Amino acid sequence: MNELWESLLHLRADVTLTIGLVLAIAATIHILLHKREVASAVGWIGLVWFAPILGAISYLMFGVNRVRRRARQLRPQDSDSATRSPAPAPDAEADLDALKRGNGRIAGRKLLPGTQVQAYQNGDQAYPAMLQAIVEAKVSIGLSSYIFQDDRWGGRFIAALADAQARGVTVRVLIDGVGGGWLRSPAYHRLRESGITADRFMHSTLPWRMPFINLRSHKKVLLLDGTTGFTGGMNIADDNVMAARTRQPVQDLHFRIDGPVVTQLAETFAEDWAFVTDETLEGDTWLPPIPARDGPLARVIDSGPDEDLEKIEFAVLQAVACARASIAVMTPYFLPDQRLITALALAAMRGVTVELLVPQKSNHSLVDWATKANIGPLLTDGVRIWQSPPPFHHSKLMVVDHEWCLIGSCNWDIRSFRLNFELCMEVYDPDLASRLSELMQHARGPELTQADLDARPFPKALRDAGARLMLPYL
Repeated sequence: MNELWESLLHLRADVTLTIGLVLAIAATIHILLHKREVASAVGWIGLVWFAPILGAISYLMFGVNRVRRRARQLRPQDSDSATRSPAPAPDAEADLDALKRGNGRIAGRKLLPGTQVQAYQNGDQAYPAMLQAIVEAKVSIGLSSYIFQDDRWGGRFIAALADAQARGVTVRVLIDGVGGGWLRSPAYHRLRESGITADRFMHSTLPWRMPFINLRSHKKVLLLDGTTGFTGGMNIADDNVMAARTRQPVQDLHFRIDGPVVTQLAETFAEDWAFVTDETLEGDTWLPPIPARDGPLARVIDSGPDEDLEKIEFAVLQAVACARASIAVMTPYFLPDQRLITALALAAMRGVTVELLVPQKSNHSLVDWATKANIGPLLTDGVRIWQSPPPFHHSKLMVVDHEWCLIGSCNWDIRSFRLNFELCMEVYDPDLASRLSELMQHARGPELTQADLDARPFPKALRDAGARLMLPYL
């Protein structure tokens, strides 16, 4: 009798365990596919696996939105498409004064006139122009890069910087402590061996002496004599040169900046250098006066975890809110949080043409998977999403109302918006906006549609939803 009772108890335990496992798996699948808020999804998944039966019942009772489902059942079949139809476009001639004021408060800097911007595609165009500017520098050179490889083109930069220092130019080079190589940084060591003053941003080979390994300097800045600057998304590596035919080529855009706004570029480089080395860069060597002149307005917006707010993210949200006619975005990684997704969707709802360009395949598969799980609401609300075909496009651009442009180092993901030290520049220039829009049009490949997402096999849709849970860390 005792043996029979023990067998029944074991059977009951096995059945309970099996039921709990099935419920936990079923609830997890439903959460991954239907919960938009990452924090909420992670919390519910944790509960259903900590207490499978109770957690699954709790999710069924309190976590599933039956009101929305019931509303869809009651809604006439043609009403959904009617509510999603584009609204009449607002007056596209409305100026961007509100954006100028708002971003002034966010950035804490003035808009400066007289800005000239020259765009370069890939290292094929950018590197020769940058090297020539280094050759022509007479007083000072400041260079900051996330990645600096000691390869063919990286060696050319090192040689050019060494030659500049030999002729009396003051040279300072800042390389990120992880992006430039954590354990080994050949370019950094070659710079030092060449007698160039160089340092690494928040670096230590000992992990316990590097508590901020997740906070990186993603900025790309080259300054010549404090009067000419280069910035954008391009690192220094052979991969950026299409003619080099490397195994993993990276397309990108970089920009030469002339005008009074270069002083703001120089100030940000000086701040970063002082942060790392405690050396102050000042005076006419680094911050010479630049005569005022007429021309397009521009302002530097830098951001980092040491700031009191996410300046670049807030500036982007401000631009989306102020848009009256169009928003065009190109980014290598698109993983913003829900508030920026909502802002773009609301812009599309009010009649703004919203277009997004992302790579067909980036250099991080996990990011690609998470992106597909993150963009559904945008497609539903009228945002058009285009894919740039290989080679991988690393450019970061935003154009609003055919006038406002944002260029720089910041990706559209939480890492860039909140963890990295980033630098962007806003420019109010219809001519530049036209050039950037043309570049984005040229980079377009196939359009990504809701039908494409719906056609994914169930295992891939589940994989993508799981990858999205890592959104805050990708």
